[in-house]
Amino acid sequence: LFLMGLTYLYGVALSASLAVLVVMAASVTLLPALLGFARGGVNRLRIGRAPRTRGDGRPPAAMRWSRLVQRRPLTAAIAGVAILLVLAAPLTGLRLGFPDSGNDRAGTTTRAAYDLVADGFGRGASGPLLLVAEGADRGELRELVADVRRTDGVRAVAPPVVNGGGDTAVVSVVSDASPQDAATADLVRRLRAEHDVLVGGETASLVDQSDVTADRLPLFIGGVLGLSFLLLLFAFRAPLVALKAGVMNLLSIAAAYGVVAAVADGGTLGQLVGSDTATPVPPFIPVMMFAILFGLSMDYEVFLLSRIREEFLARGNTSRAVTEGLASTARVITAAALIMVAVFGAFVLSGEVFLKLIGIGLATAVLIDATVVRMVLVPAVMQILGDRNWWLPRWLDRLIPHGELEPRPA
Repeated sequence: LFLMGLTYLYGVALSASLAVLVVMAASVTLLPALLGFARGGVNRLRIGRAPRTRGDGRPPAAMRWSRLVQRRPLTAAIAGVAILLVLAAPLTGLRLGFPDSGNDRAGTTTRAAYDLVADGFGRGASGPLLLVAEGADRGELRELVADVRRTDGVRAVAPPVVNGGGDTAVVSVVSDASPQDAATADLVRRLRAEHDVLVGGETASLVDQSDVTADRLPLFIGGVLGLSFLLLLFAFRAPLVALKAGVMNLLSIAAAYGVVAAVADGGTLGQLVGSDTATPVPPFIPVMMFAILFGLSMDYEVFLLSRIREEFLARGNTSRAVTEGLASTARVITAAALIMVAVFGAFVLSGEVFLKLIGIGLATAVLIDATVVRMVLVPAVMQILGDRNWWLPRWLDRLIPHGELEPRPA
């Protein structure tokens, strides 16, 4: 998050990192201590492990599902990727920006006030642009005002207000479009390009923030992917496994972005959650979604891959390792995913549009990751790759320190 260069995200980055560190420290200190106090009483209400076979001799559902996917791995992989690409398709129409009162629910006082102002003074009246001219005399100001009035997208221009020293003037400009409309952002850029003025005000500031976030988002995503690849490579000593994890996580997050874009469009999906107008997506939402979802997705990846690798090291059979790994972790991953889907889904109950978008995006991504990715794509791709999953060049083997998550079996 520090790679974004946005100061308001620094606090988020620090607090989230500290929270993870505190939980990790508690897991290796406080939790064992409490278990030591409990001793054998911790199993008093034991539910028991899932049986390896059912009462009728059939293996558990997760194992049967894994074998089904592994019998037709190419078909399963193509189907999984196709589902993710279909969900990600609306991403091409994603528009970053900040919602305004025009996106509030019909019937609220803020929406009613916005509509009244828009009807009487134009949709841009609720967020005027402030043009600042330095060192201009009265003749130059009159020429500036006349030129701005002729600019496409301008509805009205107020008379300039000059400071006491007479060296600085402020001109208020009302756009034809609403503050959150893409046309207003285009007008801000056009005014800066065509006139020797500084363009400020809240609306212009939000446009700038959206542009800066969009420009730096690839750097942020690249940084996360690079660090995750290195950590997975260190943990599993398998470049293809680490690369596969990054690609699949990107696909699942792109699918979540696509769902958010479809809901924000205000169509049928948007109306299901109470969003009846086309709404821009606040630029911090894709950033936060990627940060949170990549972390959760990597959790599930480590759960699954550590069990698969443990089985492979014990028996040397990749196909069986995938089956056993999926069967052993399916309940854990499913339970964790259901908890997070319920938590994020509760955001949809909020009256704020941006909270609805965050909740829908996060819940969708976790659901996709725990089902399409973990239950279909991972076993299918690992089955296709076979023993190549664990390929490691000798030169790279010498460079990577040995620090595997699980000890090798004796």
